[in-house]
Amino acid sequence: MLNLLMLSIVLACSSCGKSSTKPDNTVVTPPTNPGKDPAQYGTPYANVPATKDIVMYEVNIKTFTPANFTGVKARLNAIKAMGVNVIWLMPTYPIGTLKGVGSPYSVKDYEGVNADFGTLDDLRSLVAQAHTLGMAVILDWEANDTSWDNAWITAHPSWYLQDGSGNIIMPPGTNYADVAALNFNNSDMRAAMIKAMKYWVFTANIDGYRCDFADNVTTDFWTQAIDTLKTITTHKLIYLAEGTKGAEISSGFQISYAFSYYGTLKSVFVGAQSPSALFSTNNTENASLPSPGIKLRYITNHDDASSDGSTITEYKGKQGALAAFVATTYMGGIPLIYSSQEVGYPNTINFFNTVPVDYTANPDMVAEYTNILAFRAAHEAVKTGTLTQFDDANVIAFEKKSGSDDVLILVNARNAVASFTVPAAVQGGWTNGLANASVTLGSTVSLQPYAYLVLRR
Repeated sequence: MLNLLMLSIVLACSSCGKSSTKPDNTVVTPPTNPGKDPAQYGTPYANVPATKDIVMYEVNIKTFTPANFTGVKARLNAIKAMGVNVIWLMPTYPIGTLKGVGSPYSVKDYEGVNADFGTLDDLRSLVAQAHTLGMAVILDWEANDTSWDNAWITAHPSWYLQDGSGNIIMPPGTNYADVAALNFNNSDMRAAMIKAMKYWVFTANIDGYRCDFADNVTTDFWTQAIDTLKTITTHKLIYLAEGTKGAEISSGFQISYAFSYYGTLKSVFVGAQSPSALFSTNNTENASLPSPGIKLRYITNHDDASSDGSTITEYKGKQGALAAFVATTYMGGIPLIYSSQEVGYPNTINFFNTVPVDYTANPDMVAEYTNILAFRAAHEAVKTGTLTQFDDANVIAFEKKSGSDDVLILVNARNAVASFTVPAAVQGGWTNGLANASVTLGSTVSLQPYAYLVLRR
């Protein structure tokens, strides 16, 4: 979900008429037979990757041309070619317009399809094609609240939080005025939401969920929801929480956000902290996770591309963005690419709006992202190996080992030449894992601005 600062800007703009929309008071009819699951559509995907092997790609449909399911489907081969095996589709549901500001997280109908993107059959076709190519598909889920024109508002007002006068309220402690807060003390609401989550598994044959603002929802609901979804034994489902609480992993999520890592990464790359801070954050985040939880690691996502700008801006150019991605992808967790990142899109993307991205731009960056991800896929040490850090004022340096698999990563986090003193334990012969060339490390190595060495032996 858009951070509070960005949303306040959007709301302010809407009051000036820049993003205002006419209310659409169309009532969405609640589904019939609320206790019955729909028939299974298609064949459940049998090759959902193990969590440690996931490489995730976040799809902002509004960056594709055309900006719909067909436009995304046309790029699936290119996405797969980078090494991606899981696609996360940002919200595909009808967007509320009553008090709306265009946020895709203002859900008008949990069991509907946004007509701007296509039909249910178009969504099914996209999922089926992804499966054919060897990629799982997860949907975005907003459990905290609904739009003000969601049918639940009029049919079930008790499903929402209310003030002392009985008025439904927006989520407490936020300025999300375009949505109404749900009441998780209401068992009927919880049952209806879980039913809707099951609906997409059966109806569109999807492979799990990324759950928005998961920290704000009671953990006992997530336990109830995931325990119920686990009764669908025909599917292996992925659960990603936009949250940081270990309780979410205990509730059944396999993956949670690395908010702190992202913040530290930015700080290191602007020179405000030394690389040792990144290792401290890595250790703290991992220690907070109950087993077998794992962190989603990223250098941007839809929120950050909207509030913080392009990776080209954040990391001072193409080389800086790639260097940040190397450190992030190899240190731990599972990597995320946000659509537009791989082609070095240079501008901010407000995900409320349609922002066409030229996906033919910077093929050299796409090739390098592909190379980086291929090395990760080939090395268990990168994914699960024991990490040894080598502290330096400018270089992010670490070795990872798993059995006989041994890799060494050196990333210059500065926009200047850096000289790294090589520890005796890692001096000697290596192979450049990205160029497949022999490398001999002496006592020092000089790295150009934002350069990186990915070595194996």
